[in-house]
Amino acid sequence: MRLVPFIVVGLLAVLPSAGRAQDEIYRMELGGGIGGAFYVGDANRKPFAHMGPVGSVVARYIFNPHMAVKGNLAVARLSGNTDTMFFPADAWSGTAEGGRRGTAHFERNVIDFGAQFELNFWGYGIGRGYEGYSRITPYILMGAGLTLATGGVQADAGFNIPLGVGVKFKVKRRLNIGFEWSMRFTTTDRLDVSNAEGVILSDPYGVGSSGFKNKDCYSFTMLTLTYDLWPKCINCNNIKYVF
Repeated sequence: MRLVPFIVVGLLAVLPSAGRAQDEIYRMELGGGIGGAFYVGDANRKPFAHMGPVGSVVARYIFNPHMAVKGNLAVARLSGNTDTMFFPADAWSGTAEGGRRGTAHFERNVIDFGAQFELNFWGYGIGRGYEGYSRITPYILMGAGLTLATGGVQADAGFNIPLGVGVKFKVKRRLNIGFEWSMRFTTTDRLDVSNAEGVILSDPYGVGSSGFKNKDCYSFTMLTLTYDLWPKCINCNNIKYVF
């Protein structure tokens, strides 16, 4: 019985620290992702065809359990070919001159730098169960970025608008795993430019384009792993600790 006071004192000492650990909220996530990428344009019309690798550095700033902004720097390999396609002999002639089988192909690297706003369907987190937090949530994203294509006939650059969906899961309190699919709609029609046999893939059908109309786009399907950084605040017994 003499041990009872010591046990009580020990529990009182442990409970505040346990409460603080349970209520930790972090400002940021940092990590990376790997997966596959494909392009859609004049040299490929099928989703998930001609898949190439993609790798990315990911940083996510957390506003609250429902909203975040993610920044990315990704490098992907895109490719395509026109072996089964036909092009007009002279796309700008204004006459029906039939077509010829296209034989152009391309393969090049793309650097993607941008930011996306993410909206979680459920409050994302661990602990604070009275607030309805969930350690798994689907989300949608939209943002803006820059695309730089290297290799091939010539380098090319343009803006892109990413749209996508994903799901996040907290493996541990500060460790997150995610799966994300997005399309990047660009302002350039020269990701697939090629000079093979005179095929001009930037506009083989003579169809005018402007803005995002009739332009190339590409997709990322990635598995991400991030780690929480920068504790935001700790609530314990109505005392607020700010870091």
